[in-house]
Amino acid sequence: MLTIAYIGNGKSANRYHLPFALKLKDKIKVKTIYSRSGRQAWTPIEGVHYTTDLNDIYDDPEIQLVVVSTPSSTHFATAKDVLLHGKNALVEKPFTETVAEAQELFDLARRKKLFIECYQNRRYDSDYLTMQKVIASGKLGDLLEVEMHFDYFRPEVPESVEHFSLDTSYLYGHACHTLDQVIAYFGRPDDVHYDVRQLLGTDRMNDYFDIDLYYGALKVSVKSSYFRIKPRPSFVVYGKQGMFIKADKDRQETDLKHFYMPDHADFGIDQPENYGTLTYMDGAGQYHEEKVVSEVGDYSRVYDDVYQTLVNGQPKVVKDEETLLQIKMLATGIQQCRQ
Repeated sequence: MLTIAYIGNGKSANRYHLPFALKLKDKIKVKTIYSRSGRQAWTPIEGVHYTTDLNDIYDDPEIQLVVVSTPSSTHFATAKDVLLHGKNALVEKPFTETVAEAQELFDLARRKKLFIECYQNRRYDSDYLTMQKVIASGKLGDLLEVEMHFDYFRPEVPESVEHFSLDTSYLYGHACHTLDQVIAYFGRPDDVHYDVRQLLGTDRMNDYFDIDLYYGALKVSVKSSYFRIKPRPSFVVYGKQGMFIKADKDRQETDLKHFYMPDHADFGIDQPENYGTLTYMDGAGQYHEEKVVSEVGDYSRVYDDVYQTLVNGQPKVVKDEETLLQIKMLATGIQQCRQ
């Protein structure tokens, strides 16, 4: 068993972590959850120790891994404290605010022979996994362009933020999902172009980004906005022989928001109306248009990955260099933020 504790007891821990850690009952034991205030906005989990004293985690030799699910501006200091107390760490995204901070954490973990990794659950999104399956089929031919969108129509969010900050920036808060997906699948790009904006004006929230990553002839675009009354498709992939379009995003987040948890057999599962469409010409010049059954997304696979690394000695799935590259892109993009 891998015995874990949490620093932070908010939405991140209770919606995007605990349901998936608890799913792996034969591998994961959740022992302790720390929050500074001690207030319980979420239903307590039976058998878990809730505390306002960090020493309940740091002084417990049974706890092997600490999950950091605090506000993003505190990730660096909290994760460093975890490592200095001799505990392995899994850190919510964005991992840190700067490359220097991320490198310091990786160096510290290496010196102390500890594990630290960024929690990249979106690698196990259904739409992302389905895109990979379609590309691997070869039916699209040589890839030319991939468009990835993460849109909302929530104008009240940027309108409620009076001044720019990294904490509220859309780039740090959401490109940490999609840029990691690009890096994990396509690798390090040859070039990157950034269009990062404050649509409401100077010194307002960063509420839009459009980032183009180039891999030879292939362009991968990551685009997001808070002002899309109808969202663009989640994925559009163009190849020399065809295209694939997946309109709907992974359903895990939607189910979680409705408190429909992973203990349901149909949790996060696409229905036929959610399937993407593959259109292509085959080698004989015949036209095809077909629905593609969605892959099953499952964020518990992150915890299984960590278990395999810490218990069975497998390599880390989210590599240090991938996290460093992503933080560099986030930092470069936000520096170019313009009205």
